[in-house]
Order: sequence, then C-alpha cells, then structure tokens
Amino acid sequence: MQIILLERIEKLGQMGDLVNVKTGYARNFLIPQGKALRATKANTERFEAERAQREANNLELRKDAETEAGKMKGLAVNMVRAASEMGQLFGSVTSRDISDAVTEAGFTIDRNQVIMDRSIKTLGLTEARIRLHPEVLVTVIVNIARSLAEAETQLKTGIAVTGEITDDEPEAAEAEVEAVEGEATEAEAAEGDEIAGDCHLANTAITEQTGKSPSHPLQLLARAYGIPEEK
Repeated sequence: MQIILLERIEKLGQMGDLVNVKTGYARNFLIPQGKALRATKANTERFEAERAQREANNLELRKDAETEAGKMKGLAVNMVRAASEMGQLFGSVTSRDISDAVTEAGFTIDRNQVIMDRSIKTLGLTEARIRLHPEVLVTVIVNIARSLAEAETQLKTGIAVTGEITDDEPEAAEAEVEAVEGEATEAEAAEGDEIAGDCHLANTAITEQTGKSPSHPLQLLARAYGIPEEK
C-alpha cells in the first residue's frame, strides 16, 4: 500500500514522503496512530494544504523534545532484581519496567517510547533508547542489580556484580547479615528455636550473637513437611 508519511518514521522516510509498505502495517499501525495517510488524490491535496502548519507544529514539538533530551542526558535508573550467582535474572526487565523507572525519575514516558530489541535478562548496565519525538532519541542507562549497594558499585565500575558475597565486600556482607538476622527473628517467633540461613557470613554472625547454629532453609522445609533428611 502507498501512504503519505505525516512524520519521520525510522528506516522508512520523512514527513511528506510517499512510501510503499505492507497493507497490514499501514492499516493496523501507521494510519490508526496518525503517522500516515493513504496516498489517495484527496489525501494528497489535504496534506499539501496542511503541510506548512504540520511542519511548524513538528518543529515546535521537536524543540520541546530536544530540551527534554538535554535534561535526560546521562540519566541512569536503578532496578533491584533477584538473580542467580551467574547474573541471570529470575524473570526479565521489559520496556514497561524501563518506562516506569524513567517516569519515577521525573520524566513522563510510556512503554511505546522505549526502543528495545529484546527484554533484559542479566545483571549489569544496559543502554536503552527513548524516543521523545520522531526525530529525537535519548539514551538512558538501565542499571540492574541485586541491591542498591551493588547498583552503586556497578555504576562506578561499569561491571556487573555477580557471585556470592566475599570477605572483600564487608558492607554488602553486613547488609546481608542484617537481612538474615531479621528473617531469623521472624523465624524464631514462628518456629520456636529454629533459625534458617544459607549465607556463611550471616550464619557465623547469628551464631556469635544468639549461640544458635542456623539450619539450611531446605532442612526446615523438610522437617515441616515430614520429609526424611538424607544422611
């Protein structure tokens, strides 16, 4: 189908261009979204009559988008997600997640403005392009980590933080200990003398402070459901 573009479309053309596209693409997306008109004689005459006003409006919108892009330059959004020691996310980060994070940072966009080839499935820093206007794109950094502390480290080093907590990461270890100690307190209230933990550093700290040795969470589950423990 031949259409008249009403705005710049990446890899297709500029405003006013006559281009041929697949019928479904035109009918289901470009025309309903107000991005194009079917190239009939009447529509061609209509576009030419409105062209000067459309170009003026487009110029004004582009200036506003460029101003917004300047404010967003260098923007990095942090996302805390659960992940394996190898850095694989338990799930994925989508265009909707990114648009929500950018909006929370003070820039209102929707997920259709986020340009992604695929969803993000690993920890680390990933660049995402945001289309603020058909002619204005800005790049933001999506910083996905297991904690805000690790997100800060990733932003400074540019390297994804993966693996277990080690002795070289005291601050992260302390945070882990505090979190596990909080879970242990809840576990004690619910289960009596049983404490659960699967982090060596946290378990050591809990033993020193409480005098009790934590059991692995799987052991507690096995006891709760009456499953015999392996010898």
